[in-house]
Amino acid sequence: DVQLVESGGGSVQAGGSLRLSCAASGYTVSRLCMGWFRQAPGKEREGIAAVDRRGQIQYSESVEGRFTVSRDRANKTLDLQMNNLKPEDTAMYFCASGPPTGTLATMLRKPQSWLNWGQGTQVTVS
Repeated sequence: DVQLVESGGGSVQAGGSLRLSCAASGYTVSRLCMGWFRQAPGKEREGIAAVDRRGQIQYSESVEGRFTVSRDRANKTLDLQMNNLKPEDTAMYFCASGPPTGTLATMLRKPQSWLNWGQGTQVTVS
């Protein structure tokens, strides 16, 4: 089984930065895609960034140019550097992993296509 643990959330003022990390365990995780999702109260879960095992990256339009995702060479850690944060970025942020089921863009639009989820970390921007 793959287990995912997020860390690094917190509160920040608009325009500030935060860095989230996701630690993955499980011998199969290196073969999987990994991604970041977020969910604000009353809203659907939104895919914002994903990386496949070869290092290809896809961002949602809502974060491209402000957020940077990185995956270590062992494919065991997925980081999300968030800059120029806005109040609308306030949400619970989740790490996810799963086998490739389509393009990364498609996978970001389909949270149900991801197999493993972390418990989430809260990000609040005021």
